[in-house]
Amino acid sequence: MEETFKEVITSALDVLKKGGVILYPTDTVWGLGCDATNEEAVQRLFEIKKRPGAKSMVLLASDMDMVARFVRKIPDIAIDLVEVNDKPMTIIYPGAEHLAPSTVADDGSVGIRIPVSNFCLELIRRFRRPITSTSANISGDPTPLEFDDIPAEIRDAVDYVVPPEILEDKIATGHPSQIIKVEVDGRVKVIRD
Repeated sequence: MEETFKEVITSALDVLKKGGVILYPTDTVWGLGCDATNEEAVQRLFEIKKRPGAKSMVLLASDMDMVARFVRKIPDIAIDLVEVNDKPMTIIYPGAEHLAPSTVADDGSVGIRIPVSNFCLELIRRFRRPITSTSANISGDPTPLEFDDIPAEIRDAVDYVVPPEILEDKIATGHPSQIIKVEVDGRVKVIRD
């Protein structure tokens, strides 16, 4: 019997609240998600990916209000970029705070995206804090473009796999997001287009 949208959200939430790791569809690619404020959960995610802990990662937030709770000051240009953007875009903000240390870059910045996905938005809204969004692959391997490309090793290691059928809106691009770094003084640098 297939789980309903609401049941899937509840199952994923239960795992996130307990510090677990989920495999879930984002608006770009399939991702590994955990509580971005829980260092233990983030370290477990690194173990699953076999990833060195020295890299920061992209987080998903439900809206700019949530971003504001985890970034000291949002540069005005970032708000403008979010308002006019029409494709998945991760913004690297300076001055991250209240997050697991391993999600933050050495310079204190953090990459956050507001996804264009009903599933992600509902999950994050109900969770009330950001979740990680790192591609569902072993570190160094190619990013899986579809669910069937995700290694069994990853699927078996997570605590919950969101059923692929939940992709009712079919808006995942299959490609990583654009990445833009903004500075407090308003300078903008495109990292990945």
